[in-house]
Amino acid sequence: MSDKKQVPAIDGWFTMDTDKPQLIGSQCSACGTYYFPKQSRYCKNPSCDSESFEEVPLSRTGKVWSYTNACYKPPEPFVAADPFEPYTVAAVQLEKEQMIVLGQVVEGVTPDDLTVGDEMELVLDQLFEDEDDIKMTWKWKPIQQGRGE
Repeated sequence: MSDKKQVPAIDGWFTMDTDKPQLIGSQCSACGTYYFPKQSRYCKNPSCDSESFEEVPLSRTGKVWSYTNACYKPPEPFVAADPFEPYTVAAVQLEKEQMIVLGQVVEGVTPDDLTVGDEMELVLDQLFEDEDDIKMTWKWKPIQQGRGE
């Protein structure tokens, strides 16, 4: 077990609560539109001209909107496994906000394991480790029915 500190790979995008992590977004103070990553300049809703936003934690759960696999090694600054292993990516529609957030799915879940509408939850996982820290990121994990949790 490493005694290195776990730190976010991208500061300010998600909480480091290992039990119940959340993405950190923003919400327009005027029209209520949600954004991830955070928006701070102007509301992109065409019927709103607000420049006022509140930082908000986003839903931890949602449903698969779409999914695929990534069979190519992504460019830097992403740090891929060496040797590269294909991984699954899911677009998840957040429960409350009804916005879609793209993210990697936990290891071991393939596109064959997913269907549109599957319930997913946000979890933290190691992205990579450097000399100083363990860089963490968010991933999507299927919610298994009947777990009794």
